Amino acid sequence: MSLMGSAVVFLVAAVVAVPIFRKLKLGAILGYLVAGVVIGPSVMDWVNDPQTILHIAELGVVFLLFIIGLELDPKQLWDMRKKIMLTGGSQLLFSTVFIGAMCLLLLSLSPVAALVVGLSVALSSTAFAVQLMEEHRVLKTPPGQQGFSVLLMQDVAVIPILLLVASLSPGDVASGPAWWVSVLALCAVLVIGRFLINPFLSLISLYGNSEVMTASALLIVIATALGMQDAGLSMGMGAFVAGILLANSSFKHQLETEIAPFKGLFLGLFFIAIGMNLNLALLVSEPLFILGASVLLVVVKGGVIFTILKVAKQNTTDAVRIGLMLSQGGEFAFVVMSQAEVTGVIETLISQQVTLIVGISMALTSPLVILHSVWFNSKNCPAVYDAEPDEKEPKVLIAGLGRFGQVSARILTANKIPFIALDKDPEQIEFLKKFGSKVFYGDASRLDLLRTAGISKVKVLLIAIDNEQEALKIAYLVRDHFPHIKIIARARNRMSVINYARAGINTYVREVFPAGLKAAEKLLQAYGFDEDRATRTVEVFAKHDDKLVNISATKNLNLQQMIDINEQGKSELQSLFEKDEKGIDR
Repeated sequence: MSLMGSAVVFLVAAVVAVPIFRKLKLGAILGYLVAGVVIGPSVMDWVNDPQTILHIAELGVVFLLFIIGLELDPKQLWDMRKKIMLTGGSQLLFSTVFIGAMCLLLLSLSPVAALVVGLSVALSSTAFAVQLMEEHRVLKTPPGQQGFSVLLMQDVAVIPILLLVASLSPGDVASGPAWWVSVLALCAVLVIGRFLINPFLSLISLYGNSEVMTASALLIVIATALGMQDAGLSMGMGAFVAGILLANSSFKHQLETEIAPFKGLFLGLFFIAIGMNLNLALLVSEPLFILGASVLLVVVKGGVIFTILKVAKQNTTDAVRIGLMLSQGGEFAFVVMSQAEVTGVIETLISQQVTLIVGISMALTSPLVILHSVWFNSKNCPAVYDAEPDEKEPKVLIAGLGRFGQVSARILTANKIPFIALDKDPEQIEFLKKFGSKVFYGDASRLDLLRTAGISKVKVLLIAIDNEQEALKIAYLVRDHFPHIKIIARARNRMSVINYARAGINTYVREVFPAGLKAAEKLLQAYGFDEDRATRTVEVFAKHDDKLVNISATKNLNLQQMIDINEQGKSELQSLFEKDEKGIDR
């Protein structure tokens, strides 16, 4: 089949399978795997050479590791260090030991093969488990955070495991690059990521466009991954390290937004390719062994996680729930098995058996979680609960951190109120960073970037950008997609107020009006008015002007009607001032 024909088959398989499995609450990943099984050699055999497709699709894992690195804020890692090391480290250690020992004693595998298999299946599916925890509203709860610590430790451990597998290769290690080449490549990535990537992205943002920014993001990830691979390390390690180095970059959200669609596309292709490469003949020839091993994997991993959470003083219901959600094998098991097979660390048959067992364990997880929730609900036990609000999580987003937005940002900072700030001017961002401001590069009129920045968790949005058309676009976008958010808008003039009112935004600040009123008050005092009269005169004018603006905004008047109202207002205002001068009560 031609390349275009294969692409059509992949797209049809994904479009049909994924919605069905999501509807059944079994998850998109399982949908991709089943779609791959159906179109692969084991069933319909519609696509040729699944191994080659798998190698191309591994870019999905590379992109995933890059985004994981981006999200691993060094400060967050430090704050969670005890949970990660104790909970996550214990899970990885005990799961590897138990599973490796069973492989060694019951299946008579070699110590090296047993170790690699144990490490591979000890890794859960981050994408799968996080999705389950979010759906059941436990991710932000204490047991959910314990489970997230387990996943975080596993993600960090992937790179050392891949390096370990490479070092265990019985082949001629001298044929690869010398050790100093790998060290030099790693140092080069650290230096480039620390000192050169931010200036490079600043230059692109100044003189490029959105397409060039997307190309730059892809270039950073793929070039780093290929460079590390040529130096004898893994592609995933290069992407992971690059992501960590950029975790505190001003371009963090922009990079994540640009890479996310490609990650989703290639990761979906990766799981389809895994499904195509699953050897279902093994299930037919050894059904008891494959199914029994799959169930045993879920029981052992679930039991280990349950025990760790109970030691951490979580209640039984939560410990069982999180244990089930993390009990499956994960996507990185496929990567480790693939590398172990290629390097000759394990035999092809063992690799095929492990990948099939991991795939079936994924299929078991969602139904078990659903059955657990139904069973506990039937006994009037709370199956889920909402997390306590995270006070450190930003509830304010400022779009535009120029002179107008900086005032609010400084006041929020002084009151220790966390916020997210987005701006499109890289020079302004670099300038503000010198004063300790944390602002990210990004176009706030893009829905995907707003989502990446975390707007769904925000309570208040301040639109402080100077461009009125973009500001209105942001207002409409947030009003339509996040109606719970309170919007405060910067209005440049009277027409801006009217336009915001028509968009349903009634909380605004007229940019120069307050300063103009203050200037008028000083002017009147200099002219000869006493302080009270000057203040009263300005207040009368301000109330009258607000009244005219509100009439123009709420009645949806055309230009001529607004001119007529303005002329009528002049007469009314003059009358008010004359009454005030004569001492008549207003």
